[in-house]
Amino acid sequence: MGSATTSALQALRATLAAQKSVDRETAEDLFSAARAVDSSVQLRGALGDASAEADAKVALVRAVFGGKVSAAAQSVLDEAVAQRWSDPTDLPGGLEELGIRAFAAAAGSTERIDAELFEVIRAVSSDAQLELALRSKLAARDAKSALVDRLLGDKASGATQAIVRQLVQRPAGRSIREALRQAAVIVADEAGASLATVVTATPLDEAQSERLRASLSRRYGRDVAVNTVIDPSLLGGVRVQIGDDVIDNSIAARLSDVRQKLAG
Repeated sequence: MGSATTSALQALRATLAAQKSVDRETAEDLFSAARAVDSSVQLRGALGDASAEADAKVALVRAVFGGKVSAAAQSVLDEAVAQRWSDPTDLPGGLEELGIRAFAAAAGSTERIDAELFEVIRAVSSDAQLELALRSKLAARDAKSALVDRLLGDKASGATQAIVRQLVQRPAGRSIREALRQAAVIVADEAGASLATVVTATPLDEAQSERLRASLSRRYGRDVAVNTVIDPSLLGGVRVQIGDDVIDNSIAARLSDVRQKLAG
């Protein structure tokens, strides 16, 4: 991600936070705008052109979306096109991120969304045909949305269903698993927390999970939300990933280190 896009996203997060009312309508409007901009090369180029005057781009985005989106969503769109982006293709991704943040803000509590997104990751990871169907470029958007509805049914909140539908409708060259993980990170961040993926050979009990969460929160200086993945191949111990940081205290990792030392 280029520096201009990083700065643009920071400004957009502040704009979203400043809105008096952020609800599901705001989030859905931002998702719709992301898809519209992503699907039109001309519109994406015009709105993401770093050399164009900001006022002209704001006038264009209002001509396209004015009266069709909520006031809060329009404010975010105005700010988005007024910003400089490292690449015009970053603009729809930025709008998508703000849509995810809007859903998290509207939900109030993000814990359920985080957990539900990871449940979807587990379902996709265990079913290669499902993953292929969700990421297929040949399948129509409506067909993939219908598949998400059948997969989640009444087992997930409306916010989680909307986020997953957005991700399968706009794959943007990502695997569905990676898109879901990134969405979970965004949801946690909107609540002021980091997201830790904890891989263990056997399930942690509630007390162990809480001790680990508290330890990670102290280490990183902010709240940490924990999602656990069971992988018997670790044999024992834990592997923790937070962003780019990986803490691997698994038995499998220790055995690998021993083998490397013996081989050397």
